[in-house]
Amino acid sequence: MHHIEIDKDSGFCFGVTTAISKAEEELAKGAPLYCLGDIVHNGQECERLKEMGLITINHEDFARLKNVKVLLRAHGEPPETYELARKNHIEIIDATCPVVLRLQKRIKQEYDTTPHDKDRQIVIYGKNGHAEVLGLVGQTEGKAIVIEKLEEVSKLDMNKDIRLYSQTTKSLDEFRQIVSYIETHISPEASFQYFDTICRQVANRMPHIREFAASHDLVFFVCGHKSSNGKILFQECKKVNPNSYQIDKPEEIDKALLSHAHSIGICGATSTPKWLMEACKKVIMDE
Repeated sequence: MHHIEIDKDSGFCFGVTTAISKAEEELAKGAPLYCLGDIVHNGQECERLKEMGLITINHEDFARLKNVKVLLRAHGEPPETYELARKNHIEIIDATCPVVLRLQKRIKQEYDTTPHDKDRQIVIYGKNGHAEVLGLVGQTEGKAIVIEKLEEVSKLDMNKDIRLYSQTTKSLDEFRQIVSYIETHISPEASFQYFDTICRQVANRMPHIREFAASHDLVFFVCGHKSSNGKILFQECKKVNPNSYQIDKPEEIDKALLSHAHSIGICGATSTPKWLMEACKKVIMDE
């Protein structure tokens, strides 16, 4: 008999929950609703909302639309998206996460108040091309420098001022390492300020998920393949419990693994719906 536990702290973060609630609320009205990009990096949840009528579009599709409603997901968008919506009479249902929104405003304020003759580097620790990062870089008219990992800090000019920000879902440990490197290497003539803009609801999951993974014989980490947050959290599971496996849906559970495990943990990313983890539990229980 298996002991199966679903991690109570896994599942949608506040920003994703709000975005999905707004989508469901609008879809209930019966009018067409478009979403700019996947509402959440989870194929199963996107499929559920598609069946309810949500139409996912890309930026090229968005540029061709007029007089419709478009939902902006939790990741946020650059200023030009809002400007295009205004020109094309698109009603924006803005589900940008409040944490991301505050970060966008801080970066825009930094950029707007930097004197034009001041060669200051606005640096964002984040994933190049990620939706949230594109929205952040957009606040600087594309001038911000994006670094994905500690090894890339060397491309910064240590003789010029640096203002460092972070994508909200990045690793707190690596952010601190980047801060330490810049503090050690920056020229005495240049100034350095950093802003820890990592979402604590996400960051606090790391120590918890390590503890959760270590407490079970076998761990199934349920997560869409596009989730940046999911990749980070799954690696944390794997570090403490090599018997951890990432799956996208219940059908990917390897039944052969179950016979050697008494205690089985099911957890996931901030983009993983609770109903999907429950579906995984049911598959295991039915064995």
